[in-house]
Amino acid sequence: MMGSKAAIFAMAVLAILFSAPALAQKSSPPAPAPVSLSPTPAPAPAPHYVDLAELLSVAGPFYTFLNYLEKTNVIETFQAQANNTKVGITIFVPKDSAFAALKKSTFSNLTSDQLKTLLLYHAFPKFYSLAEFKNLSSLNPVSTFAGPPYNLNLTDDMGSIYVQSMWSRPKIASSVYATKPVAIYALNKVLLPVQLFSKDPPLAPAPAPAPESGASDAPSPAAGKSGGLAGGKGDSTSAAHNTGGAVGVASSLLLAAAGCLMILQW
Repeated sequence: MMGSKAAIFAMAVLAILFSAPALAQKSSPPAPAPVSLSPTPAPAPAPHYVDLAELLSVAGPFYTFLNYLEKTNVIETFQAQANNTKVGITIFVPKDSAFAALKKSTFSNLTSDQLKTLLLYHAFPKFYSLAEFKNLSSLNPVSTFAGPPYNLNLTDDMGSIYVQSMWSRPKIASSVYATKPVAIYALNKVLLPVQLFSKDPPLAPAPAPAPESGASDAPSPAAGKSGGLAGGKGDSTSAAHNTGGAVGVASSLLLAAAGCLMILQW
Protein backbone atom coordinates (compact mmCIF):
# COMPACT_ATOMS: atom_id res chain seq x y z
CA MET A 1 0.00 0.00 0.00
CA MET A 2 2.76 2.38 0.88
CA GLY A 3 4.63 1.48 -2.28
CA SER A 4 1.67 2.25 -4.46
CA LYS A 5 1.20 5.65 -2.82
CA ALA A 6 4.82 6.47 -3.36
CA ALA A 7 4.55 5.50 -7.01
CA ILE A 8 1.45 7.63 -7.46
CA PHE A 9 3.19 10.63 -5.80
CA ALA A 10 6.22 10.21 -8.01
CA MET A 11 4.11 10.10 -11.13
CA ALA A 12 2.24 13.26 -10.03
CA VAL A 13 5.53 15.09 -9.46
CA LEU A 14 6.77 14.03 -12.89
CA ALA A 15 3.52 15.19 -14.52
CA ILE A 16 3.85 18.59 -12.86
CA LEU A 17 7.45 18.92 -13.97
CA PHE A 18 6.66 18.04 -17.59
CA SER A 19 3.58 20.26 -17.78
CA ALA A 20 5.28 23.38 -16.28
CA PRO A 21 7.11 24.44 -19.50
CA ALA A 22 3.96 24.01 -21.54
CA LEU A 23 1.99 26.13 -19.08
CA ALA A 24 4.74 28.73 -19.09
CA GLN A 25 4.64 28.87 -22.89
CA LYS A 26 0.86 29.27 -22.89
CA SER A 27 0.85 31.95 -20.24
CA SER A 28 3.65 34.10 -21.72
CA PRO A 29 2.46 36.69 -24.29
CA PRO A 30 3.64 36.31 -27.88
CA ALA A 31 6.71 38.28 -28.87
CA PRO A 32 5.89 41.42 -30.93
CA ALA A 33 6.63 41.26 -34.62
CA PRO A 34 9.66 43.34 -35.69
CA VAL A 35 8.73 46.81 -37.00
CA SER A 36 10.40 47.89 -40.23
CA LEU A 37 11.32 51.61 -40.12
CA SER A 38 11.18 53.37 -43.48
CA PRO A 39 13.85 56.06 -44.04
CA THR A 40 12.70 59.65 -43.40
CA PRO A 41 12.43 61.58 -46.70
CA ALA A 42 14.85 64.48 -47.08
CA PRO A 43 13.24 67.94 -46.90
CA ALA A 44 12.56 69.62 -50.24
CA PRO A 45 15.15 72.27 -51.13
CA ALA A 46 14.02 75.85 -50.70
CA PRO A 47 13.21 77.58 -54.02
CA HIS A 48 15.93 79.85 -55.40
CA TYR A 49 14.81 83.48 -55.57
CA VAL A 50 16.55 86.08 -57.70
CA ASP A 51 17.53 89.18 -55.70
CA LEU A 52 16.42 91.93 -58.10
CA ALA A 53 18.20 94.76 -56.29
CA GLU A 54 21.50 92.88 -56.31
CA LEU A 55 21.08 91.85 -59.95
CA LEU A 56 20.36 95.40 -61.15
CA SER A 57 23.25 96.81 -59.12
CA VAL A 58 25.83 94.59 -60.84
CA ALA A 59 24.31 94.23 -64.31
CA GLY A 60 24.01 97.97 -65.01
CA PRO A 61 24.43 100.71 -65.60
CA PHE A 62 20.89 100.79 -64.11
CA TYR A 63 21.60 102.88 -61.00
CA THR A 64 19.03 105.58 -61.75
CA PHE A 65 16.20 103.11 -62.29
CA LEU A 66 17.20 101.08 -59.23
CA ASN A 67 17.34 104.25 -57.13
CA TYR A 68 13.76 105.11 -58.13
CA LEU A 69 12.62 101.53 -57.40
CA GLU A 70 14.06 101.64 -53.89
CA LYS A 71 12.87 105.19 -53.24
CA THR A 72 9.25 104.29 -54.03
CA ASN A 73 9.39 100.72 -52.59
CA VAL A 74 8.33 99.39 -55.99
CA ILE A 75 11.32 97.04 -55.71
CA GLU A 76 9.40 95.16 -53.00
CA THR A 77 6.38 94.79 -55.29
CA PHE A 78 8.59 93.46 -58.09
CA GLN A 79 10.45 91.13 -55.72
CA ALA A 80 7.21 89.63 -54.38
CA GLN A 81 6.09 88.96 -57.96
CA ALA A 82 9.49 87.45 -58.84
CA ASN A 83 9.14 85.04 -55.93
CA ASN A 84 5.82 83.83 -57.33
CA THR A 85 7.32 81.05 -59.45
CA LYS A 86 3.98 80.16 -61.04
CA VAL A 87 3.67 83.50 -62.85
CA GLY A 88 6.96 85.42 -62.71
CA ILE A 89 7.73 88.93 -63.94
CA THR A 90 9.17 90.75 -66.97
CA ILE A 91 10.94 94.09 -66.35
CA PHE A 92 12.08 96.64 -68.94
CA VAL A 93 15.01 98.54 -67.43
CA PRO A 94 16.16 101.85 -69.01
CA LYS A 95 19.89 102.49 -68.88
CA ASP A 96 21.33 105.46 -67.02
CA SER A 97 21.97 107.17 -70.36
CA ALA A 98 18.23 107.01 -71.11
CA PHE A 99 17.45 109.06 -68.00
CA ALA A 100 20.35 111.44 -68.67
CA ALA A 101 18.90 112.20 -72.11
CA LEU A 102 15.82 113.80 -70.48
CA LYS A 103 15.69 117.02 -68.50
CA LYS A 104 15.87 116.52 -64.74
CA SER A 105 12.55 118.33 -64.31
CA THR A 106 10.84 115.54 -66.27
CA PHE A 107 10.54 113.38 -63.14
CA SER A 108 10.84 116.01 -60.42
CA ASN A 109 7.44 117.36 -61.46
CA LEU A 110 5.75 113.98 -60.87
CA THR A 111 4.00 113.18 -57.60
CA SER A 112 5.09 110.14 -55.61
CA ASP A 113 2.09 108.15 -56.89
CA GLN A 114 2.79 109.17 -60.48
CA LEU A 115 6.44 108.17 -60.16
CA LYS A 116 5.38 104.81 -58.75
CA THR A 117 2.99 104.34 -61.66
CA LEU A 118 5.76 105.19 -64.12
CA LEU A 119 7.97 102.47 -62.63
CA LEU A 120 5.16 99.90 -62.61
CA TYR A 121 4.61 100.82 -66.27
CA HIS A 122 8.00 99.24 -67.01
CA ALA A 123 6.98 95.68 -66.08
CA PHE A 124 4.61 92.87 -67.01
CA PRO A 125 3.20 90.72 -64.17
CA LYS A 126 4.29 87.59 -66.02
CA PHE A 127 7.48 86.01 -67.34
CA TYR A 128 8.04 86.38 -71.09
CA SER A 129 11.03 85.09 -73.00
CA LEU A 130 12.24 86.80 -76.17
CA ALA A 131 10.71 84.02 -78.25
CA GLU A 132 7.29 84.65 -76.67
CA PHE A 133 7.24 88.33 -77.68
CA LYS A 134 6.50 87.42 -81.28
CA ASN A 135 3.18 85.84 -80.30
CA LEU A 136 2.56 88.47 -77.64
CA SER A 137 2.71 91.24 -80.26
CA SER A 138 -0.47 89.86 -81.82
CA LEU A 139 -2.29 90.57 -78.54
CA ASN A 140 -1.50 94.32 -78.45
CA PRO A 141 -1.98 96.33 -76.37
CA VAL A 142 -0.50 94.43 -73.40
CA SER A 143 -1.38 95.59 -69.89
CA THR A 144 1.53 96.46 -67.62
CA PHE A 145 1.98 96.10 -63.87
CA ALA A 146 0.40 99.55 -63.51
CA GLY A 147 -2.86 98.15 -64.87
CA PRO A 148 -5.12 99.62 -67.54
CA PRO A 149 -5.00 102.06 -69.22
CA TYR A 150 -1.21 101.85 -68.88
CA ASN A 151 -0.55 99.53 -71.80
CA LEU A 152 2.36 98.81 -74.12
CA ASN A 153 2.54 97.70 -77.74
CA LEU A 154 5.14 95.15 -78.77
CA THR A 155 6.48 94.87 -82.30
CA ASP A 156 8.63 92.11 -83.77
CA ASP A 157 10.57 93.59 -86.69
CA MET A 158 12.78 90.91 -88.25
CA GLY A 159 13.67 89.53 -84.84
CA SER A 160 14.14 92.93 -83.18
CA ILE A 161 11.62 93.58 -80.42
CA TYR A 162 10.35 97.15 -80.01
CA VAL A 163 8.44 98.33 -76.92
CA GLN A 164 6.19 101.26 -77.79
CA SER A 165 4.70 103.80 -75.42
CA MET A 166 3.20 107.13 -76.46
CA TRP A 167 6.43 109.15 -76.58
CA SER A 168 9.09 106.49 -77.10
CA ARG A 169 9.61 103.30 -79.07
CA PRO A 170 12.88 101.78 -77.88
CA LYS A 171 14.27 98.49 -79.09
CA ILE A 172 15.27 95.88 -76.55
CA ALA A 173 19.00 96.50 -76.41
CA SER A 174 19.95 93.30 -74.60
CA SER A 175 18.68 90.51 -72.41
CA VAL A 176 20.06 91.09 -68.91
CA TYR A 177 18.49 88.03 -67.30
CA ALA A 178 15.94 85.61 -68.75
CA THR A 179 15.52 82.51 -66.60
CA LYS A 180 12.02 81.68 -65.47
CA PRO A 181 10.44 83.23 -63.42
CA VAL A 182 12.45 86.47 -63.96
CA ALA A 183 13.10 88.27 -67.25
CA ILE A 184 14.95 91.60 -67.40
CA TYR A 185 15.55 93.47 -70.67
CA ALA A 186 17.60 96.66 -71.15
CA LEU A 187 16.19 99.68 -73.00
CA ASN A 188 17.93 102.76 -74.42
CA LYS A 189 14.93 104.99 -73.71
CA VAL A 190 12.49 105.56 -70.86
CA LEU A 191 8.90 104.42 -71.48
CA LEU A 192 6.64 107.48 -71.19
CA PRO A 193 2.85 106.97 -71.01
CA VAL A 194 0.54 109.68 -72.32
CA GLN A 195 -1.46 109.50 -69.08
CA LEU A 196 1.50 111.06 -67.25
CA PHE A 197 3.02 113.18 -70.02
CA SER A 198 0.67 115.22 -72.19
CA LYS A 199 3.49 116.03 -74.57
CA ASP A 200 6.92 114.72 -75.39
CA PRO A 201 9.27 115.75 -72.54
CA PRO A 202 12.16 117.94 -73.67
CA LEU A 203 15.59 116.48 -74.02
CA ALA A 204 18.51 117.58 -71.92
CA PRO A 205 20.85 120.07 -73.64
CA ALA A 206 23.75 118.45 -75.40
CA PRO A 207 27.07 118.91 -73.59
CA ALA A 208 29.48 121.44 -75.08
CA PRO A 209 32.27 119.83 -77.10
CA ALA A 210 35.55 119.59 -75.22
CA PRO A 211 38.35 121.83 -76.55
CA GLU A 212 41.04 120.10 -78.50
CA SER A 213 44.09 119.63 -76.33
CA GLY A 214 47.29 121.38 -77.45
CA ALA A 215 45.62 123.26 -80.31
CA SER A 216 46.57 126.69 -78.91
CA ASP A 217 50.17 125.65 -78.26
CA ALA A 218 50.89 124.39 -81.76
CA PRO A 219 51.98 127.08 -84.23
CA SER A 220 49.57 127.59 -87.06
CA PRO A 221 50.98 127.15 -90.57
CA ALA A 222 49.01 130.19 -91.66
CA ALA A 223 50.49 132.19 -88.84
CA GLY A 224 53.92 131.06 -89.81
CA LYS A 225 53.28 132.09 -93.39
CA SER A 226 51.80 135.40 -92.42
CA GLY A 227 54.69 135.97 -90.08
CA GLY A 228 57.05 135.18 -92.86
CA LEU A 229 55.20 137.53 -95.17
CA ALA A 230 55.23 140.27 -92.61
CA GLY A 231 58.90 139.75 -91.99
CA GLY A 232 59.63 139.87 -95.71
CA LYS A 233 57.64 143.07 -96.11
CA GLY A 234 59.52 144.71 -93.27
CA ASP A 235 62.85 143.78 -94.80
CA SER A 236 61.91 145.17 -98.21
CA THR A 237 60.71 148.39 -96.62
CA SER A 238 64.01 148.83 -94.75
CA ALA A 239 65.97 148.13 -97.90
CA ALA A 240 63.95 150.69 -99.84
CA HIS A 241 64.54 153.24 -97.07
CA ASN A 242 68.29 152.64 -97.16
CA THR A 243 68.35 152.91 -100.95
CA GLY A 244 66.43 156.18 -100.83
CA GLY A 245 68.94 157.61 -98.31
CA ALA A 246 71.90 156.76 -100.52
CA VAL A 247 70.26 158.40 -103.54
CA GLY A 248 69.62 161.56 -101.49
CA VAL A 249 73.28 161.84 -100.43
CA ALA A 250 74.51 161.39 -104.00
CA SER A 251 72.15 164.08 -105.27
CA SER A 252 73.41 166.51 -102.63
CA LEU A 253 77.03 165.90 -103.61
CA LEU A 254 76.25 166.46 -107.29
CA LEU A 255 74.49 169.75 -106.55
CA ALA A 256 77.42 170.90 -104.39
CA ALA A 257 79.94 170.10 -107.17
CA ALA A 258 77.85 171.93 -109.76
CA GLY A 259 77.70 174.97 -107.49
CA CYS A 260 81.50 175.01 -107.10
CA LEU A 261 82.00 174.87 -110.90
CA MET A 262 79.65 177.78 -111.42
CA ILE A 263 81.57 179.89 -108.88
CA LEU A 264 84.90 179.12 -110.50
CA GLN A 265 83.59 180.04 -113.96
CA TRP A 266 82.09 183.27 -112.69
